[in-house]
Amino acid sequence: MASNESFQTTAPMAPVTIERRVNPNLDDELPKPFLPRALVAVDTEHPSGTPGHQHDNMSVLQQHVAFFDRNKDGIVYPWETFLGLRAVGFNIIISFIGCLVINISLSYPTLPGWFPSPFFPIYIERIHRAKHGSDSEVFDTEGRFVPSKFEEIFTKNARTHPDKLTFSELWNLTEHNRNAFDLFGWFAGKLEWFLLYLLAKDPHGFVPKEAARGVFDGSLFEFFEKSRMSNKQQ
Repeated sequence: MASNESFQTTAPMAPVTIERRVNPNLDDELPKPFLPRALVAVDTEHPSGTPGHQHDNMSVLQQHVAFFDRNKDGIVYPWETFLGLRAVGFNIIISFIGCLVINISLSYPTLPGWFPSPFFPIYIERIHRAKHGSDSEVFDTEGRFVPSKFEEIFTKNARTHPDKLTFSELWNLTEHNRNAFDLFGWFAGKLEWFLLYLLAKDPHGFVPKEAARGVFDGSLFEFFEKSRMSNKQQ
């Protein structure tokens, strides 16, 4: 039988393990939380994933990107990224800068060949190749969703409310995730979470856990697009 020490998640000589805690009983709240999910983004409140969200047999990372594939041909061009950002509510300036940064930085690793394209397309089939460092590791290197890593975002960083994050807590999250000498990853991580904060913060300045999970499978983007279209029709 394993000793109690073999189950400890904190080490007195490593204060950071006390400051950033993990849930030792996570497997009681979610079946197989350490098993990467290929098709659905699950958490303790949604063990079957997002209700009504269609995965179309894509990995969760592919679903995250597929929202921006406006013509559904498997390729995301900068103008499609722009249209997608506009569709969820970002203004023209943020959408223009965002489409340039996203496509220029992510295009090349996803290309089918060695030669770069002047149109900076992102091929959804190969989006796992564009995974950067200094991230939350919620996506594994093949684009699956790792529930335990998602839960750690909140157990390690949410101090004001257990299932919501303030801007300062999001900032600390990106600081905690930094890998040594990974300048691109540092920048990309902060940009992604900053955009999420602008998009999904509630009236009190919190990003809810449900909104954060919805970013990973793209369902949050679909929600905001449908909400904006509904408001325009009223």
